[in-house]
Amino acid sequence: MPPRPDILLPRRYGDIRPLAHGGMGEIYVATDRELGREVAVKVLAERYAKDESLRARFKREALAAARLSGNHNIVTIYDVGERDGRPIIVMEYLAGGSLEQRVAGGRPCSPAQVLDWLDQAAAALDAAHDAGVVHRDVKPGNLLLDDLDHVKVADFGVASAAGLDSFTKTGTVLGTAGYLSPEQARGERATAASDRYALGIVAWELLAGRRPFESEAPTAEALAHINAPVPSVHAANPALPSSLDPVFDRALAKDPADRYATASDFASELRSALRDPRPTPTPMPMPMRVVTHASARRWWVVLLLAALVAGGVLAAVLAPGSKHTSQAGPRTIVQTVTGPGRTVTTTTTTPTTPAPATTPPSSASGAQLNDAGFTKMKQGDYGGALPLLEQAVQKLGGTGSIVEAYADYNLAYTRRKLGQCADVLRLLDRSEAVQGHRDEIDALRADAQKAC
Repeated sequence: MPPRPDILLPRRYGDIRPLAHGGMGEIYVATDRELGREVAVKVLAERYAKDESLRARFKREALAAARLSGNHNIVTIYDVGERDGRPIIVMEYLAGGSLEQRVAGGRPCSPAQVLDWLDQAAAALDAAHDAGVVHRDVKPGNLLLDDLDHVKVADFGVASAAGLDSFTKTGTVLGTAGYLSPEQARGERATAASDRYALGIVAWELLAGRRPFESEAPTAEALAHINAPVPSVHAANPALPSSLDPVFDRALAKDPADRYATASDFASELRSALRDPRPTPTPMPMPMRVVTHASARRWWVVLLLAALVAGGVLAAVLAPGSKHTSQAGPRTIVQTVTGPGRTVTTTTTTPTTPAPATTPPSSASGAQLNDAGFTKMKQGDYGGALPLLEQAVQKLGGTGSIVEAYADYNLAYTRRKLGQCADVLRLLDRSEAVQGHRDEIDALRADAQKAC
């Protein structure tokens, strides 16, 4: 329950209403009586007010954002102060919500609107980078909208600025898993290229209606940023031209050096690809037929027979009691196809399909064990999740990776669900040390402190 705001805020602010609660504190909407305007007031949570490192981080947010005040695509900081021992930041209030709300329904946004938002966010990030500030947590929830639907970048709470970044521990992963750059997911230092990568993820999501590497398992999503190829946005939303795919391949390149040099370069390339799409060329169809002894028959009869044969094979494979099952041995199929001036014979051998494994093999990696444990957690099978997560934590211990942070949290969560207290607080502390502050960690810690 947020404390009464009238106890915390200076007298010049009236008509105070709660706006949001979470993260490092509360945010209120208030009226600045002296200047006659609505403002947003961020207040550091009381439980963190005595933590010097978090107070320093809160102050760093204000200083980093204040450097950039005046840019019309960045939320303006009006005042910084302290009330009842709790730091506060007074900033511009934006009534239009955020891009997170626009994409929440899972439906793609209008490409024209996305391009406008992208231009504005890119201009803000380029200005921040020119000033030596790296945001490190670019995501739809931090891209706010004014009453004209213009984007302004907010929340430099995890920003790194030249001369202001000594508060962040080496190896600490700060950011949100869905938008982490590969280097951040590995626990490396974020750079301007990391912000540009995150903006690419945001653009892909706005155009497709979902994130490119979206997964229920945060570990799997973080690892996909490191290892998985960039999915086709055209395949995710066929209404988009395939010419966008090379743009995203570069924007989301695994190597920061391969990405666009500026966020505006990316936005410009995306706009060009949408304005002048280069459709994937469709080859002229080659008349082809299956060669049979009745080659003089009309081609449509042959194609119909081929379809019936294929249907018969499929029915034989799928029919109950058929000897052709997923455990059947390899089969060889020979098919001869002719086209103008050529005949091609293709031999295909289908391999035996192994039965899916129900548990990870003994050689499974820590990440695989964590994902398997997470899946059982989601199913409510905490007893089944426990040994998998214990193995995951053992294998990942000391790596300082985001995967270790997730495994620590998942094990702590599972133990609490089973009524256990062993090492829960230590696991949560380790998880927070790697990935930074999370509301979920706070909630689980409070539960453990009360019960254990």
